[in-house]
Amino acid sequence: MASNNKNKIEVWLASPRGFCAGVERAIEIVERALSIYGPPVYVRHEIVHNKRVVETLRSKGAVFVEEVSDVPDGAVTIFSAHGVAESVEDEAKMRDLPVIDATCPLVSKVHKEGQNHAKNDRQVILIGHEGHPEVEGTQGRIPGGVLLVTKPEDVKDLTVKDPDMLAYVTQTTLSVDETRDVIEALKNRFPSIVGPDVKDICYATQNRQHAVRQLAEHVDLLLVVGAPNSSNSNRLREIGTELGVPSYLIDDADHLDPSWLDGVATVGVSAGASAPEELVQELIDRLGDFGQVSLKNQAGVEENIIFKLPRELKDAVHSASPPTGQPA
Repeated sequence: MASNNKNKIEVWLASPRGFCAGVERAIEIVERALSIYGPPVYVRHEIVHNKRVVETLRSKGAVFVEEVSDVPDGAVTIFSAHGVAESVEDEAKMRDLPVIDATCPLVSKVHKEGQNHAKNDRQVILIGHEGHPEVEGTQGRIPGGVLLVTKPEDVKDLTVKDPDMLAYVTQTTLSVDETRDVIEALKNRFPSIVGPDVKDICYATQNRQHAVRQLAEHVDLLLVVGAPNSSNSNRLREIGTELGVPSYLIDDADHLDPSWLDGVATVGVSAGASAPEELVQELIDRLGDFGQVSLKNQAGVEENIIFKLPRELKDAVHSASPPTGQPA
């Protein structure tokens, strides 16, 4: 690491940061599928929102496609961690594609909650960002469809069938505070609505947001490593900005603008749930080009959650046979 006597930079590392259990599981699913069945395996959409992860898996033989129709007949097919609509799964079944579902279990939990509400004749409202893959998947999993809201202001424009028969679910990677405000607006307008408070915001999202809040008290600048299309990474940057700290979301060290460091003595570094730790270490090395870096590790929640792999992969370890067309 280069040093510079003119300047000292104290770098505070957020804890926790980077990969969550759902992302680790999704990446392992692709790697195991490549190991068991050999390349290529086909992945619908980015397995997770990170260019480095996608490029690494592509170099090992993963092929990323936009739609199931882009997958050749008979090819091993993986659904991304964000989840897919039922119509996508049905299309794969119709083609008898061997499917492995890498949907994060916490996203699957939201799907089940929404489906249960629909079975009980409740109209479902989804709190989320339009166009996000997780939102599209959830919209396509709940019978009768959903009403989508993003901000508290959206609630007043909702047209519902029966205000006494409503429920809500949430995208897992939203801002905890923003979601709480939307839920409050929903409850104020529809007192009978049912839902899980902020419990659908996943543990990893909450932990990373809490860590950034604490970090912001100590730093002059916040750098969040993550993809521009990563919802949870964007929320981390937004929290820093809301707390009055200049905050930037960057793909990698190459996107660091040296002008951001003018007059800065302390830099906070976090990473979205899809960003590998190697990108954080490369950023630290890059910061070393502009001054003498000293690292300070923030005390934080220790995450030890591990999600089980889909049964197709566990079974295949023993049999080495392709998965069936039925996702887990």
